[in-house]
Amino acid sequence: MKLACDLHIHSCLSPCGDGLMTPNNIVGMAFIKQLDVIAVCDHNSARNLPAVKEVADMMNVLLLPGMELTTREEAHMLCYFRTVEECMAFGERIYAHLPPIPNNEKFFGRQQVMNAQDEEIAAEEKLLISALDLGFEECAAMIHEAGGLCVPAHINRGSNGVLNALGFLPAGAHYDALEVSRKVAMPPVDLKEFRLLESSDAHYLENILEPEFFLEAYERSVNAVFDAIGGSSF
Repeated sequence: MKLACDLHIHSCLSPCGDGLMTPNNIVGMAFIKQLDVIAVCDHNSARNLPAVKEVADMMNVLLLPGMELTTREEAHMLCYFRTVEECMAFGERIYAHLPPIPNNEKFFGRQQVMNAQDEEIAAEEKLLISALDLGFEECAAMIHEAGGLCVPAHINRGSNGVLNALGFLPAGAHYDALEVSRKVAMPPVDLKEFRLLESSDAHYLENILEPEFFLEAYERSVNAVFDAIGGSSF
């Protein structure tokens, strides 16, 4: 069956995420747009996933738990897990590799941890968009070791896409898929062997995708979505 997906959305935990990107607003917009599956992938943290999952379950929207890592090279890499608990545990491991640079709220904005009622329960003090002390291939290996899926983010867009950050796709890592943007020119590399994902990378509610990208899955479940992305690694 075909499932309408947006697998790269930021919440108000990400310093670049709008303050209106709360669990209820994100899931509510996905519900209105008739999306089957969303992935909230905040920078280097999974702390808003429990609240998003609680709301998503109430609205019958599937949540694929994820994060967006910033590697030592300043390249962005998505990771996905089957459960919020697995993603949270991996997030704790990643947090230890985040430099102790405090967030400047006046410049970057508040990094809000929310509950399922859209109430702030904490504010992250470390600047989450900082680069980890882990290289691109190290991050990929850690993701797979933890049972997750590794998907280099928006490879052909922005200075943090791997093709712009490094100039090439490292051959020493394994990728379950690649995220590409159709809004800019496709990269001059052969992508035929890779599974390609298209997502919004939404930082504002209005940027969340309409039903325009679909995954073919054997059923409507998070495990089926996970398997549809990671049926094989490259």
